[in-house]
Amino acid sequence: MTIRSAAIVVSAGIGIRFGGLKQLAVIGDRRVVDVSISIARKCVDYVVCVKVPDVDFGELEADLVVEGGATRTESVRAGLAKLPNDIKWVLVHDAARPLASAGLYERVLGRLEDGAPAVVPVLGIADTVKEVVGNKVVSTLDRSRLFRVQTPQGFQRSILELAYQSHTDATDDSQMVEQIGVAVEAILGDESNFKITTSADLERARNMVRDRGIF
Repeated sequence: MTIRSAAIVVSAGIGIRFGGLKQLAVIGDRRVVDVSISIARKCVDYVVCVKVPDVDFGELEADLVVEGGATRTESVRAGLAKLPNDIKWVLVHDAARPLASAGLYERVLGRLEDGAPAVVPVLGIADTVKEVVGNKVVSTLDRSRLFRVQTPQGFQRSILELAYQSHTDATDDSQMVEQIGVAVEAILGDESNFKITTSADLERARNMVRDRGIF
C-alpha cells in the first residue's frame, strides 16, 4: 500500500496545569496517549508519536516514536522531519484530545483529498466574549466570528513544511500556515473532542467513556 496520509500525535507536553503527564493518565482501561494513537491508526496510513524526552512511555502502537522539544512547535517539527517521503497529507493532533472521533479525522482528510491546503475543526462560542485590559472592559467582541479551534488539523505536507521553515513558533500549526499567506479552511468540530488540561477534564473524559461505552 502506498503511504499517502500521516498523523503526528503530539504527546510531548509536561502538563504544568494538570500537575503531571496527562497523556499517561488512564481513561477506560487505556492511557490517554494510547487512545489518541489508536484512533489515528484507524484513519491514516502512518502515525508518528512525539513524546516527552527521557520519559519511558512503554510500548506505543505508533509506526515511529520520536522525542519532542522544549515547545510544541519544536515537537511537531521533530515529527514532521521523520515522515516517509511519500506522505502527501499530514494531520497534527494533540494526544490530550483522546476523544477525537474517526469521523472527525475522516472529515479533515476528506477536505485535503478534495484539494484544501489546510483544514481545522472549529466550534462556535456560546458565551458573550469581552476584551479586557487590566480590570477594564474595552469592548464586546462579535462572537459570531469567533471560534474555538481543535485538532486534528490537516495540511498538504508541502505547505506545512514551508510554514515550519518560515516561522519558529506559534500557538498552533494553522497559525503558522496563515502566516505564510495560505488560506485555512474551517470545518465543524466535535463537542466531545475537548482537551484534557485539568483533573476535572480527565474526570469528564472518564465519565464519557463509561456512560457512552465509547471504547
